[in-house]
Amino acid sequence: MSTRGRESFIYAWTFLFLATWFSAPAVLALENGLARTPPMGWNSWNAFGCTGLDEKLVVGIAETMVSSGMKEAGYQYVNIDDCWQSHRDSQGIIQADSTKFPHGIKWLADYVHSLGLKIGLYTAVGQQTCAKRPGSYGYEELDARTYANWGVDFLKVDWCTEENFDPKLRFAAFRDALAAVDRPIVLSIANYGVQAPWTWGPEVANMWRTTWDIANCFDCDRGWTRLLDQQVGLEPFAGAGGWNDPDMLQVGNGGMNESEDRAHFTMWSMLAAPLLAGNDLRSMSAATRATLTNKDVIAINQDPAGRQAVKIWSDGAGLEIWTKVLQKSGERAVAFLNRSSQAGRMQVDGRQLGFVSRDIQVEDLWRGQNLGVFKQSFTATVASHDVVLLKVRGEALEVCSNFAPSPSFTCSEQAKWGKCGEDWMLDFCHQSCGRC
Repeated sequence: MSTRGRESFIYAWTFLFLATWFSAPAVLALENGLARTPPMGWNSWNAFGCTGLDEKLVVGIAETMVSSGMKEAGYQYVNIDDCWQSHRDSQGIIQADSTKFPHGIKWLADYVHSLGLKIGLYTAVGQQTCAKRPGSYGYEELDARTYANWGVDFLKVDWCTEENFDPKLRFAAFRDALAAVDRPIVLSIANYGVQAPWTWGPEVANMWRTTWDIANCFDCDRGWTRLLDQQVGLEPFAGAGGWNDPDMLQVGNGGMNESEDRAHFTMWSMLAAPLLAGNDLRSMSAATRATLTNKDVIAINQDPAGRQAVKIWSDGAGLEIWTKVLQKSGERAVAFLNRSSQAGRMQVDGRQLGFVSRDIQVEDLWRGQNLGVFKQSFTATVASHDVVLLKVRGEALEVCSNFAPSPSFTCSEQAKWGKCGEDWMLDFCHQSCGRC
């Protein structure tokens, strides 16, 4: 590619990046006052499924969340997935499996709360859960009251095999049931991206699954990099109170090495995805603990602006650059992701990130180092299946704060913005708008 062609490609991506992030929100979020930043916690399913789940496990996980520094790092929720329930009593009230949870959920919730943490439960929209335990169909209001009485803080509602239901209506029944109880409960819905839940999920829930279940691998079928690809284009739907959910973390579950785990955690943080650890916290390695509790990386995930990262460059062979606008003016998070089988070099400059000039100040978040000011561009070599995460500072373009494309924002008007008169901008407008 020629120099001019490469610059045209870069600036076209920059235009798309700015258009995405300084436009008005596409969908109003559920205003229940919860999940103003992506929820952080732990979920039992990835590491334990049904067979390993019981009261002793949950107590141990909660205690370790405190002793390991995870609570201090921002993790709050201890979420019990499928298989905690056994039946309904004669009044229809859902009952915990007394073999697994001899003291009941209320006792367990009280203990988790005593540690300064919160507790979550699982149900499904149909008559049965995915593990064939009692679901909530027809019992939404009763279950909501029961969960509130027990002290539940987070509810995951699964889809399982309800092909004949309208997911928006069925999940909205839980929204309404939870709104009627006197307890704040975060609502997480999981219908695996069926019927594009990001388009209606913000009206219904605090987070919505965008993918099928995550596999414990880097790039296999349903590995996290495959799920990452499915997040492209969903950026406008995420924000305070409502989040795209590409599923729980597989960090520390043994299917990936340390750098792959680090890359996974980095990209979920860049996506403003919920950070729900899925490993056995009680036996995690020092490396896993360091990954899950890196406060600088978590701060990117929890940034109050609530923006999801945008992929601004790819070489088509595994090297990718993702950027995320942060709340503080002139700050961006930048991830150099290497999905290929060999080391690769990537570079970024201020113009790519919407700054006045190419000059940028760069901080390496995983290394905890301020790398200084770079006058033309910053270049890094990234190992195979690894990531470099940067916080970049520059002088923000004044236009950014007022840039708000809309359906009436025509291509000719776009061509007056930024690098207006150049042919590449007109070409890009034509390709992106299709109406020039």
